[in-house]
Amino acid sequence: MKEEKALKKTTKREASGTDAGNVEKAKRNMPWKTMPTNGSKHRGVRRVLDYVVMTLAAAIYGIAIGLFLDPNMLAPGGVAGTAVILNRVLPLETGTLMLIMNVPIFLFGLWQFGLKFMISTIFSTTLASTFVNLFRQYPAVTQEPLLAALVGGSLTAVGLGLTFHAGSTTGGTDIIVKYLRQKMPYLKTGMLMLGLDVIVVTASAFVFGDVERALYAGISVGVTSFVLDLVLYGRDGAKLIYIISDHPEEIAKRLLEELDVGVTYFEGAGAYSGKEKQVIFCVLRKPLSPRAEAIVKEEDPKAFLIVTNATEIYGEGYKSYFGEKL
Repeated sequence: MKEEKALKKTTKREASGTDAGNVEKAKRNMPWKTMPTNGSKHRGVRRVLDYVVMTLAAAIYGIAIGLFLDPNMLAPGGVAGTAVILNRVLPLETGTLMLIMNVPIFLFGLWQFGLKFMISTIFSTTLASTFVNLFRQYPAVTQEPLLAALVGGSLTAVGLGLTFHAGSTTGGTDIIVKYLRQKMPYLKTGMLMLGLDVIVVTASAFVFGDVERALYAGISVGVTSFVLDLVLYGRDGAKLIYIISDHPEEIAKRLLEELDVGVTYFEGAGAYSGKEKQVIFCVLRKPLSPRAEAIVKEEDPKAFLIVTNATEIYGEGYKSYFGEKL
């Protein structure tokens, strides 16, 4: 009877499902995105929280540029990197140049995304530019270019990621990337930014006459790309496993009880033998994969096991179907 109850769970749980506690934990990571939307009061509170996050993100972004990248002549790509380069040849502050160069991009954004979206973008961009000018007045945190590239790139990614999560951008290539993401959703934000940023980093080598600085800037851009994807998409990578065994019930029971993951059966048949078998299908977090493999080995050393990577996972315990593509 216990085995029957355990197997019945397989028809009720998603293949990628985890317990409800994980869902609640994921929601708590971005609380302003999960508040009730019924009524203007809740919508208003959520929007206020969005602007609080945008302000925090702009400050983090300003610290990254003003205290790490700009003082060390590291052009981090995009409009910010272009402003760092122009700051050396024009009598204008980096943040001011960022704001000026964003004006035509704002107009493009108004055309593509409308006034509602651009209000928050103009707010974020203006605030970020202001914070860059503010923090640029203070000495650099470090004069070591490698450390500046690593920390500056990471902070830039955190600032951009929080801004995107709040439904805004910091202008510049962010708007262009958002437009491209709508047209080509299979491309990730970090990789799109990386392609655009390489152009600016290459230009900095010629303007500064220092290839080494450009290489450090390239490190910063790479760090930003990696951390940004982590901030936006989280560590939602998982393992997808298929198990073909003569003992599927025993394996499924242990996966359900010991790992608390969802299990689904597929009906299969061997093309040569014609023998019908139940194929186990399961998606689980990467840290659980070794334990799942051990369970299969213990229950059926002759089982046929396929393990592959899964990156974009939607459903209970993972990402929502209804969230905007970032």
